Amino acid sequence: MAVITRVRGDITRQRVDAVVNAANSSLLGGGGVDGAIHRAGGPEILAACRELRAGHLGGGLPTGQAVATTAGRLPARWVIHTVGPVHSAADDRSALLTSCYRESLRVAEELGAATVALPAISTGVYRWPVEDAARIALAAARRAAVGGAFAELRFVLFDQRAYDLFDPAG
Repeated sequence: MAVITRVRGDITRQRVDAVVNAANSSLLGGGGVDGAIHRAGGPEILAACRELRAGHLGGGLPTGQAVATTAGRLPARWVIHTVGPVHSAADDRSALLTSCYRESLRVAEELGAATVALPAISTGVYRWPVEDAARIALAAARRAAVGGAFAELRFVLFDQRAYDLFDPAG
């Protein structure tokens, strides 16, 4: 059974097998976690994403799905890109956020990743309330942890509030 942990810090500095990227559908970089991963990982990540876009992901990566690329210069083997949903008070999109974590961890397991660093998907510019995002993310991690494929699932949080809310013991 995997250990679920949390740290405050920079996801691009995590020494893990796989880093999950809160990407945009273009896979070509952006702001927040996505921009930081592309900048720190270097041109190898962008080149791999361009290959995906030239192939079966010509229309971009759909929300809730996940795909892996090289990690480039990051201290990881792979980056797993997933597109989180934009929060809506009028439309329940929690199944899409759940899918981001489930699909990212499915891809990680297929790759043989034992350690995975995960961000708080959709809580930045996509405005997902951090309390709800933490509940959804931790539930997905707990389900994935039971199977025994992972040694550690590590939530990497940028600020103290998110760190407090992503408490695996809570």
